Amino acid sequence: MRNNCFVFDTNVLLSALLNENSNPAKAYNLARKKGAILVSKEISDEYLDVFSRGKFEKYAPLPFKLAFIEKVINSSIPVIINTTIKECIDPKDDKYLTLAVNGNAVCIITGDNHLLERHPFRGIPILKPIDFLNEYKIT
Repeated sequence: MRNNCFVFDTNVLLSALLNENSNPAKAYNLARKKGAILVSKEISDEYLDVFSRGKFEKYAPLPFKLAFIEKVINSSIPVIINTTIKECIDPKDDKYLTLAVNGNAVCIITGDNHLLERHPFRGIPILKPIDFLNEYKIT
């Protein structure tokens, strides 16, 4: 039986921050209600790197972005990686598959087509935020 832990790609979380009424924001809030978010060191580092980029400054000030992503990281369950996955067309996406497998995630939420093409991966659904909302809605 899988736990209620979810993996979020960076762009979904960035979209959640930038529009609190968006499907990514709703998916993130639903995942938090249903269970927990998983993170690895590699994904935490990517979250911080992407959220710190100046090109997103026009959408939200750096302190606001960093406070959001630090809250996400600090409230997530850290996973130690024992098995590395190298199966995605884009090697940068392997870290999400790796985290999901090592953390026994119930789902990966992403908008990345390279990851979506792997659905399901080793029995783990890989869903767009809207599909996650439809699949895991609160009953």
